[in-house]
Amino acid sequence: MADQKTVRLIIERQDGPNEKPYTQEFDVPYRPGLNIVAALMEIQKNPVTADGKKVAPVVWECNCLEKVCGACMMVINGKARQACCSLVDKLEQPIHLAPARTFPVIRDLLIDRSVMFESLKRIQGWVEVDGTWEVKDAPIQNPYTAQTAYEISHCMTCGCCLEACPNVGPQSDFIGPAPTVQAYLFNLHPLGKFDAPKRLNALMEKGGITSCGNSQNCVQACPKNIKLTTYLAQLNRDVNKQALKNIFNH
Repeated sequence: MADQKTVRLIIERQDGPNEKPYTQEFDVPYRPGLNIVAALMEIQKNPVTADGKKVAPVVWECNCLEKVCGACMMVINGKARQACCSLVDKLEQPIHLAPARTFPVIRDLLIDRSVMFESLKRIQGWVEVDGTWEVKDAPIQNPYTAQTAYEISHCMTCGCCLEACPNVGPQSDFIGPAPTVQAYLFNLHPLGKFDAPKRLNALMEKGGITSCGNSQNCVQACPKNIKLTTYLAQLNRDVNKQALKNIFNH
């Protein structure tokens, strides 16, 4: 009987937030359609390194397994991707896995993405709805902006764009492309537009739109193919218009 074909994974591990990273190698049985999440599950069932050492199971995060939740984002062969839709057959081997170090590492491949959710609070990423109207009287979405809003709403706050952006990290206070573009989404909403000045003013503050260096890495990294740079440019225009309004309204 021929030897079972295997896939070699080289995983950057870290035992805790303040521990030093190290690498371990694992061999996983190959099968057609194998993705990175499934390979990590195989390691979890039998956490033995390629040289036969029994180790603690690799820690990572996943949820939907269908490219919707964004939880399984990690750096795969040097690029931020979703592990659930990264097929082994389409990756150069051996496959290198690492945590997205734009975010604090909790353990191994598990990261803390809460900074993005805090940024959504900063730009008021919600619509104030008090329920004082009947459904038939509710505002109607502008059909000319509905397609744009639908595209941006696909954002799953995975963090790929922040990991790819050279302006996100200790060298800058930029909140990142995803939270910034969400301000544009809520400004398009028929009710959300009433709070647009608040969002635009928030983006004038430190770490807002002016911290974007227009590197355009984000639009290449986005797994949902959202035209981030297009909407960042539109937001930049809107912020400048709001700044002028602020001057003349005083």
